[in-house]
Amino acid sequence: MAHIHPPKIEYFDLDAKSNTDPKGQLRSVDEYRLTPTGLYMFRPLAGHPKISHFESWFLPKLNIRVTRQSWHPGHLIDFDFYVDVVEINAIGTVWKTTDLYLDLIVRTGHSVTVLDTDELIAAVQHKLITPERAQWALETTYSAVSGISAHGHDVVRWLTSSGCPTTWR
Repeated sequence: MAHIHPPKIEYFDLDAKSNTDPKGQLRSVDEYRLTPTGLYMFRPLAGHPKISHFESWFLPKLNIRVTRQSWHPGHLIDFDFYVDVVEINAIGTVWKTTDLYLDLIVRTGHSVTVLDTDELIAAVQHKLITPERAQWALETTYSAVSGISAHGHDVVRWLTSSGCPTTWR
């Protein structure tokens, strides 16, 4: 059974170096970097038992947020990148993302897996998003899966070939 919830919205204030998460929690951001193709963010996850920090690229051209997490010692990771399908809007120096449920787990050189299709379907059934937005999310997902797969399951190679080069810490 899918967890039914409205699309998750986040705000990223470049001037304040803050991130307001979907629950309204204000988080401090260590670094924002604005480029012609997107926005990079690096921030710690204070108090998280497994993850020490994460870094994300918000790429409006591709309608995705690509995240790489760093883990505390002793915690195993079984993926390299987490990709969210998102609508991205920017007003001045505040960026806003609306997460449209679908996520990709990428194991570089091995696989890409789509998650949360059940959540997307439940959201449409409960009229939390329109069928048109769901179709857009699915098409965005298919495009990302196809691109990542065609580049040897390598997100960074796919992003570069798509005109969205990224650099990571």
